[in-house]
Amino acid sequence: MQIETPPSEKPYDKPEGERRGLLIVHTGDGKGKSTAAFGLALRAQGRGKGVKIYQFMKVPTARFGEHRMFEQIGIPIEGLGDGFSWKSQDLERSAQLAREGWERARATILRGEHFLVVLDEITYPLIYGWLPLDGLLQTLRDRPQHVHVCLTGRRCPPEIIELADTVTEMRLVKHAFQAGIPAQRGIED
Repeated sequence: MQIETPPSEKPYDKPEGERRGLLIVHTGDGKGKSTAAFGLALRAQGRGKGVKIYQFMKVPTARFGEHRMFEQIGIPIEGLGDGFSWKSQDLERSAQLAREGWERARATILRGEHFLVVLDEITYPLIYGWLPLDGLLQTLRDRPQHVHVCLTGRRCPPEIIELADTVTEMRLVKHAFQAGIPAQRGIED
């Protein structure tokens, strides 16, 4: 490790642009995409802003740690999917659930009643061909100016990355699963 001297002057100038809703993407093969999006949701909720979270791969009855906590603090979170694709008994049903869920999420975005809408794991229905990319892009372009949208998932389509204001790629360096350690409740749920 190299020791650094802390900066003594601000390393940037304050932006002069307008405040508006941002399009934020968390993608990549590393852990932390949903976790980062949930952190944004907590920040917004802490400022009294309306938040809605849609999870495209979680079942509506999911009761993971985030569901339990968001329920306690009043952030609506909705599972729209059928679980992991390799566990699904009917991929056409999974595709239909994704399409129906997208219509709900799309309506929420366009209504403009929420400060932040999280589309967790939305890249999977896109890359599986269950949702049309053009419709999503048009909705993101047409959303009310004050609405922030955060999208998560691996292999985010380049068209979304191009449209986004902020993109973070989580890079896998090392993961406990690779060493044979199973997922830990409260960390990976």
